[in-house]
Amino acid sequence: MNYDKLKLENQLCFPLYACSREIVRLYKPFLDEIGLTYTQYIVMMVLWERKRATVKRLGEILYLDSGTLTPLLKKMEAAGLLIRSRDKEDERSVIVELTDKGEQLKDRAADIPDKIVQCVPLSKEEAGELYHLLYEILGRISRNKEK
Repeated sequence: MNYDKLKLENQLCFPLYACSREIVRLYKPFLDEIGLTYTQYIVMMVLWERKRATVKRLGEILYLDSGTLTPLLKKMEAAGLLIRSRDKEDERSVIVELTDKGEQLKDRAADIPDKIVQCVPLSKEEAGELYHLLYEILGRISRNKEK
């Protein structure tokens, strides 16, 4: 039997995983300055753009399940960054809204993307190609799950 396909160097998943961990590690000192974890930061990015969203929609956008999101959102609510409430039209749905404190944090986070770009040795074109390829993979995986 040939076991070459089991070699780490032959796995697409490993460089994606390792690269993701390293990129998140690059974010850490910048996010520590504003008191957020990476996962909290991506939640905030969605809310800075939309101001409010359901927990279900946040999960869809961020590829996170409610078991991951719920405790995260509770911590963020306790920190005063957002408010969670039941949807008046559908009690099963939880709405997440940005608070003034959460909105003000946006100013402190505004330069983080530029700092990260300086840490990642890719040209603008390479970064764009990688971005589109990764989203293509995510889209194909999502479409296959729906079948």
